[in-house]
Amino acid sequence: MPAAPGKIRIIGGHLRNSRIDVPDRPGLRPTPQRVRETLFNWLAAHVGGARVLDLFAGTGALGLEALSRGAREAVFCERDAGLVAALRANLLRLKQDGRSRVINDDALGALDAQDPSFDLVFLDPPFAAGLWSAAAELLERRSLLATTGLVYVEAPSGAAPALPSNWVLHRETRAGDVHAALYRRDAGLA
Repeated sequence: MPAAPGKIRIIGGHLRNSRIDVPDRPGLRPTPQRVRETLFNWLAAHVGGARVLDLFAGTGALGLEALSRGAREAVFCERDAGLVAALRANLLRLKQDGRSRVINDDALGALDAQDPSFDLVFLDPPFAAGLWSAAAELLERRSLLATTGLVYVEAPSGAAPALPSNWVLHRETRAGDVHAALYRRDAGLA
């Protein structure tokens, strides 16, 4: 069932079919439903009890999906004040504000103030910004990932962001112009 204009829906967990408002913002492209479904099938055994970081959150769809499926906590980083307001309103309406924190800041700057360790990180910057490598390097340098943390990277098809050598490709898929990949952090390769 396609979402109404300006809305997407959570596809699994206790918030299944809840709608998320999507403000009209240039460059905002929520992760497609088909990709989210594939991703959370991959993550089924890992989300429950996880501490999640939704970097470059946008609508917060990935972090909200993780909360819906049992994540212990989600931290959302977004610099656009309008998107932050919409995300906070969605979290409050869906009664997820007690298990989440929204940081209105540049994602790379926000990483400097985070406490380790995240079990799962969603790394999906605006495609035009090209911030995958800088964010990945900062996640590693600041030791923000759990020893066996998982990182989801969404990039344009054909792009090959430089990622830390200890991030081992676990799964990947393509949907239209989007390349979605899940990496497993291997502390032994660091």
